[in-house]
Amino acid sequence: MTLRHRLELAGLGATALVAAVMFGFVLLHWLQAYPGAGFLYDQFMIAGAWMDHYLGTRVFRRSFMWQQIATGVFVGIVAPLVGVYLVHREMALIGETLAHTAFAGVVFGFIFVALFGVGGSPLYVALVVSVLGALGVQWLADRTRTYGDVPIAIVLSGSFAVGTLFISWGRDRMSIAIDIEQYLWGNVSTIPPEGARLMAALSLVVVAVIAINYKQFLFITFDEQAARVAKLNVDAYNTLLVVLTGVVVVGAMQIMGVILVAAMLVVPVAAASQIAHSFRETIYLSVIFGQLSVVVGFSVAIGQSLPAGSSIVVVAICLYLLTIAVSGGSAKAISTGG
Repeated sequence: MTLRHRLELAGLGATALVAAVMFGFVLLHWLQAYPGAGFLYDQFMIAGAWMDHYLGTRVFRRSFMWQQIATGVFVGIVAPLVGVYLVHREMALIGETLAHTAFAGVVFGFIFVALFGVGGSPLYVALVVSVLGALGVQWLADRTRTYGDVPIAIVLSGSFAVGTLFISWGRDRMSIAIDIEQYLWGNVSTIPPEGARLMAALSLVVVAVIAINYKQFLFITFDEQAARVAKLNVDAYNTLLVVLTGVVVVGAMQIMGVILVAAMLVVPVAAASQIAHSFRETIYLSVIFGQLSVVVGFSVAIGQSLPAGSSIVVVAICLYLLTIAVSGGSAKAISTGG
């Protein structure tokens, strides 16, 4: 085993360990009312206080900071995991489109809560709207005779227009405060416990679906016509991929915001593609680069009081530029093997 492979395995192992710890925190926070879970949760927070003591910070003793970190860790895994298929299929714009669709969904969520007097996060409504938007994009792409990116552009602009119209309508006709700015730019300080739990659940679903359907997604990514000849249900897998993108976008917009969420689908994958030798290695490196972007971006944001989403994207772009320099400026030919 080469040093390169050892470093990749170490990066994946560290990512898996951090993700497991974050998932454990989210679960314990949810179940802390129960005696056993409550004891473990208290021990976790005590460990966080000791981390603050030794690091000279005031971050890890606070529960809401762990929720933010957990959400970021999950985003750093699942966004590049889905994005690697989008980039290699030249569908990078779909992430931006579904982010704007989710924006309209958040607005609908605020209005729904105001109309029916129910509690909860507007992200749940945004999740439904984003999935419907993903299905709509795929339906238009299958049934129109325009160029492939035209339906995407129509849904992108149309969903954002609908969202802004409903913001104006809701503010004029109902006594609700639609604080949409945090969803445009992302705001880690306002991630509620249910937001972290939603991202944890969505991450489990996305990872499981991609692991189960890895070979099918690989087939349609590199040779869609051959997949059709082999009687693979290409349309169904295309729809599933777009729906997964919509799911990831809704969870990631809590940190990244509508404006920047597509960057986490694309930039870590672009960086990995510069130096990877195979598609499988591209996936591994994409996840590692995504996680590095989140960890370093969070550190910079907390230390310098900067927006987390913007910091994460800037770090990801720096990694991309670094891989360009290392690779000599041209991406390597990627094989579909391991």
